[in-house]
Amino acid sequence: MADTAPATAADGTGSGGGTTSADGTGLGDGTAAAPVWRSRGRTRRSTRTARVGVSAVLVAAAVLAVLVVPPVVQLDEQAVDLARKLSPPSWEHPFGTDDVGRDLLLRCVYGLRVSLLVGVVAAVVATVVGTLVGAAAAVFGGWTDRVVMRLVDIFSSVPHLLLGIFVVAMFRPGVWPVIASVAVTHWLSTTRIVRSEVLSLRSRPYVDAAISGGASRWRVTVRHLLPGVLPQAGLAAVLMVPHAIWHESALSFLGLGLPSHQASLGNLVQSARGSLLAGDWWPTLFPGLFLIVPTLAIAGLAGAWRERINPRRRSELML
Repeated sequence: MADTAPATAADGTGSGGGTTSADGTGLGDGTAAAPVWRSRGRTRRSTRTARVGVSAVLVAAAVLAVLVVPPVVQLDEQAVDLARKLSPPSWEHPFGTDDVGRDLLLRCVYGLRVSLLVGVVAAVVATVVGTLVGAAAAVFGGWTDRVVMRLVDIFSSVPHLLLGIFVVAMFRPGVWPVIASVAVTHWLSTTRIVRSEVLSLRSRPYVDAAISGGASRWRVTVRHLLPGVLPQAGLAAVLMVPHAIWHESALSFLGLGLPSHQASLGNLVQSARGSLLAGDWWPTLFPGLFLIVPTLAIAGLAGAWRERINPRRRSELML
């Protein structure tokens, strides 16, 4: 006699008399059905997409502001009008004026332009230096690797701000000393990342095949190792931009970065301390927003990029 498998009704009723509800909970005879996995991946994807979209819009608005506003407005951000000093926000001055009557919106845009210039250039320089040093340490290995990493440890033991103050103090106040200060203090993390990535790539089969085929160390490095670390190095550069902006603002706030008459976000916040104590909130609020919002937007884009180049991490986030 042929075996007959118990039939299960389409409405969820089994041969034992129990029923299963639509959400997977056992009914009737108390027998629990198999658990139902509910993936929240779609919700998280939509949230991530919205976050990336908002971050991209904010970054684009910041870039357009620093590129378009100064040539179009054709106003002197250094123009002093003592009759309108510390005027609250109005139609004529949407962000109000500072303690000498200068338009605060225009000065915030100029300050953001300086901060973005310092952040982007310093991040690129630090990333290039860190990539070259980290790749050289991993490729040559041996005593070269040990010496380089000990130097990295020595520089890392000194606080970034203290080392940056030391570098800036050797030059006259200006944009390029600040860029040099930020670049000198921020290449260390990139060096560690690139070194570990190159060491991982050295054990790949295609690298072994290239070496067995007679490829020189230079050719293996240029053709196989450096292209493999470019995504990580690019991500490190993007993540370094907000850090560099805050570093420049800290130096300017301490009076060691840009000259006090030149608009930068750190200088604007520093000059508004007395106004804040007197109850005038706008000279501090708006430069602070110009400092916080773009850096958060850049960090949001960098986080999305990190999830994209790391599939394992992205799959863990989707569970």
